Amino acid sequence: MAEYEACIIGLRAAIEQGIKTLEVYGDSALVIYQLRGEWKTRNPKLINYRKVVLGLLGEFDDITFNYIPRDENQMVDALATLASLIRVNKEEEMRPIQMSIFEASASCCNIKEEEKDDNPWYQDILQYVRDRKYPEQATENDKRTLRRLACDYVLDGDILYKRRKDQVLLRCVDAVEAKLILEEVHEGVCGTHANGFTMARQIMRFGYYWSTMEGDCINYAKKCHKCQIYGDKIHDHLHLYML
Repeated sequence: MAEYEACIIGLRAAIEQGIKTLEVYGDSALVIYQLRGEWKTRNPKLINYRKVVLGLLGEFDDITFNYIPRDENQMVDALATLASLIRVNKEEEMRPIQMSIFEASASCCNIKEEEKDDNPWYQDILQYVRDRKYPEQATENDKRTLRRLACDYVLDGDILYKRRKDQVLLRCVDAVEAKLILEEVHEGVCGTHANGFTMARQIMRFGYYWSTMEGDCINYAKKCHKCQIYGDKIHDHLHLYML
C-alpha cells in the first residue's frame, strides 16, 4: 500500500505542476505491472488504490509506467534520505540541489590516498582506539568523525576488529591481505566466481572486513576473465515464474 500511496502523491504533485507527459519509474513490480494492466489486482485493499491512480491518469496526455529493479534504484533511496534530513519552511523557496555521480564512493578515494603512506586504511582508527590520539593537523570536524567511527571498532592486542550491528567481530585487513582474500574467495580452491555482492557477504561470513570491501568485490568480479566469458551462458536456461 505504501508504494501506491507514494505513486498517488507523485501523480498529484505532477498534476499541480501542470505536467502532461510523464514517465513513472518504480521498483515495486506488483504496483507497476498492475497499473500497466499486465497483472490482476486481487487484494481488496489495493483495488481502491488502483482506482484512485487510474482516475488521475486522465489528467495526462501521455503517461507510462516502467519497472526498475530495486538494486538499480539507489538514487531514489539517496534522495529520500536527503529529503528526510531537510526541513523546509513553506514560505521559503527551495533551491535546486546539484548532484554529481562518481564511479567510486568518496570514501574509496580517501582510502586510496591513505594507502600511499604505507599505512593501512584503519591506521587513524587504530591509533585513536589504542592511544586516544588524533592525527596531526586534524580539524575539530575530523576529530568528531573519528570518535564516531571508533565506536564500532574493538582492539584485541594488536588486532583491530569491526563490530557489526549483531555484535559479531570482523578482523580488519590491509590492502595486501584484502587482495589475497579476494583472489581466494572468487577463484580459489572453494571459489565459485560469485558476483561482487555475494563475495562481500562471503568474506564477512569468513570474519574479515575492510572499508571498501563491497566496491572492491564488484570491481574484481567485473575484471574476472572467466566471468566475462561464461557469465551469460550460466543463466541461459534460467527462468523466473510468479504464481
